[in-house]
Amino acid sequence: MQAVCPSKCGGKRLKGILDESSTGQPLVTVITAIYNGQLHVEECLESVLHQDYPNIEHIVLDGGSNDGTVDVLRRYDDRIGFWNSEPDKGVYDAWNKGLSKARGEWICFLGVDDQLLPGAVSAYMKLAAANPQAEYLSSQVRWVHPSGYERIIGCPWAWPEFSRRMYVAHVGSMHRRTLYDRLGVYDTSYRSAADYELLLRARGQLKATHMSITTAVMQAGGLSNSSVALAEEKRAKIAAGGRNKALAELEFRFAKAKFVLRPLRRALGRVAARYGLTSVLSS
Repeated sequence: MQAVCPSKCGGKRLKGILDESSTGQPLVTVITAIYNGQLHVEECLESVLHQDYPNIEHIVLDGGSNDGTVDVLRRYDDRIGFWNSEPDKGVYDAWNKGLSKARGEWICFLGVDDQLLPGAVSAYMKLAAANPQAEYLSSQVRWVHPSGYERIIGCPWAWPEFSRRMYVAHVGSMHRRTLYDRLGVYDTSYRSAADYELLLRARGQLKATHMSITTAVMQAGGLSNSSVALAEEKRAKIAAGGRNKALAELEFRFAKAKFVLRPLRRALGRVAARYGLTSVLSS
């Protein structure tokens, strides 16, 4: 019998079709939070569907869009693990809802305007198999600015460097389910830094590994690319990471100065790329 949904929702799960782990191939849950993302949602969904790894469930949490996003989700109803459309309290509230429904041993987050590159999940699961103690897997991400400026981001996690700044690429990175059992879920009092804050809770005890390949494309923009994000990172460093308040304040002021200079640095980066030069500038 098909499950009854009290709100706008759908997906294979409601039809009794469940994605499952198999021997040597754990189930991976991809969680996407959306609000009015009609322009990008199809590319996001297709990037997950085109993965060659066989055991993936995609959970899509829409915040009550009114731009046609739900119509796209309905067209993909028989290929999405589960989707729901109802008002939420922001992206981290949606992520927590997704975590409550996730069945995968490994969980990753993909923005509606982001895409997984072909073979990304398979590469991650090979990394997981080679590092059975790991609970956080990261890689590199191609970061794309609307101006046309691009760069590769994402470095290996290390402590205490991580207590100073968020430098791992969270988009597409993998979290073992047991990590949430140990640390809890995302703190919704943050608007843009809750992913950083959660990993800070582990401090030096996070069991992480990294691969130097690019697994996703991330579009710049939103609160994560603003001075608001810098202030939230400072709060997270102090509250969850135990960072000295004076040092956190100095780091905040330095990061804010760099933020002001970003447009100039991006312009110089584009000029360097045009003439085949290697730019030492980063954004």
